[in-house]
Amino acid sequence: MRTIRGLFFVVRQYERAVMETFGKYSKYLHPGLHIQIPLVQLTRTRDIREHTMDIAPQQVITSDNVEIEVDGIMWVMPGNDEEYIKRTFYNIDRWKDAVLELAQTNLRQEFGHLTLDESLVAREQISKNMQISLDDLTENWGLKVTKVEIKLIDPPEDIKKAMHKQKTAEQERRAMKLIATGRFEAAEQDKLAAIQIADGKKEAEIKIAEGKAKAIELVNDAANKYFVGNAKELKQLEITETSLKDNSKIILSQDGITPTLLIGDLPVKTEKKSL
Repeated sequence: MRTIRGLFFVVRQYERAVMETFGKYSKYLHPGLHIQIPLVQLTRTRDIREHTMDIAPQQVITSDNVEIEVDGIMWVMPGNDEEYIKRTFYNIDRWKDAVLELAQTNLRQEFGHLTLDESLVAREQISKNMQISLDDLTENWGLKVTKVEIKLIDPPEDIKKAMHKQKTAEQERRAMKLIATGRFEAAEQDKLAAIQIADGKKEAEIKIAEGKAKAIELVNDAANKYFVGNAKELKQLEITETSLKDNSKIILSQDGITPTLLIGDLPVKTEKKSL
């Protein structure tokens, strides 16, 4: 805020001003060159740009009685019309301090409704709730809270160690689950591969058996076609061979091997010679 007492003065682009005559509000001033009566009139300006305000770290207690340290940041700006500017001057003293105190109180209330676990994952929701609540509460002061962000949520050391152990255990459990899943999938692949190998081997054996059967069929067909007429002669030769082994005598005819077999010695004629 600037207080202007001279005759001529300028209200900057990012400012709005109110003029008082004998201490009473008399005029709302936009940016530009203005004139006032010294000692009679007084002008005060207000910066209407967004103001960045840090919410100091503080201890809050969650609904499950865990004390944590939190802080934040918010953006606040005075309204840029006449009514809002008048409120910033006449409805609140040191509006920045008032907004910070209100934000700290609101912060404690928001975390007091949540457990520790809920607080750690509800950062965005807490920020949104605070922005809506603070904007509503500061409207009578001529202010607009445009944004709130929670920067730090810091549990006690023992809680952080326990959370770290829990996180590590969870990661190890997930890793073991992934390993087990990988082994199961590998076993399934091995099983499928074994089945395919067995099926292939069986199919190969069937093909081999079919080939052998086909070969036998071809041999039989050939035998029936080419050797039926010679089968009898082949049998006769076998009998002849057996007879010769036994020193048997045979009679051959002019028709070939169609003999009448005589088993044993043939009678031999002897001639007596005269003395």
